Amino acid sequence: MSAETPLPAAKDVRELFEGLLGRDVQVATGGGMVDPNEEFGAAVGVYVDNMLRLTALVILDLDLAARVGAAIGLVPSRGAEEAINAGALPDNLLENASEVLNITASLFNAEGAPHVKLDVVYAPGEPVPADVAQWVLAYVRRTDLDVDIAGYGPGRFSLLVI
Repeated sequence: MSAETPLPAAKDVRELFEGLLGRDVQVATGGGMVDPNEEFGAAVGVYVDNMLRLTALVILDLDLAARVGAAIGLVPSRGAEEAINAGALPDNLLENASEVLNITASLFNAEGAPHVKLDVVYAPGEPVPADVAQWVLAYVRRTDLDVDIAGYGPGRFSLLVI
C-alpha cells in the first residue's frame, strides 16, 4: 500500500514561494481559512491523483492570488493593487497565479505517495462545484497561512489534503 499524500509544512510553502518568486516571503501559521464565498472570492487549485480522485486543494485569497501573479510575472506591485481594488483578477495575473498553483503540486509528491497534479483552477468570483466546495472549510488535514511577499504585500493561503 502506498503512503498517503503528505501535508506540506509552512516552511515548505515558504521555500517554494521564495524559489519561484525570487523574493523573501514570510509565512505565519494559524491564518484564517480562505473561503471562496467571501466578497471577492479566491483562486482555488484542485489537485487529483492518477485515478482523478480529489486529493488536495490550495486556495489563495484575491489579495494573495493577485500578488503572487504579479510577483512571478515581474508585474509592478501597483498591478496587483489595482486588481485587488477592482475586486477581480485580470487574465494575466490569473494565468501567472495558476502557474504557481501548478508548481505547488510538487509539495504533494513524496516518494511512495500517490502522484498528484493540478486538475483545474477556479478564478476568484467563479463558482466552485459542490463536490469541491464541501471541503473548503472542512476540518481535514490542512495548513492555513498568512503570507507576505516582500515588495508586494500580504494575503491568505489555505492548503487542504483530503
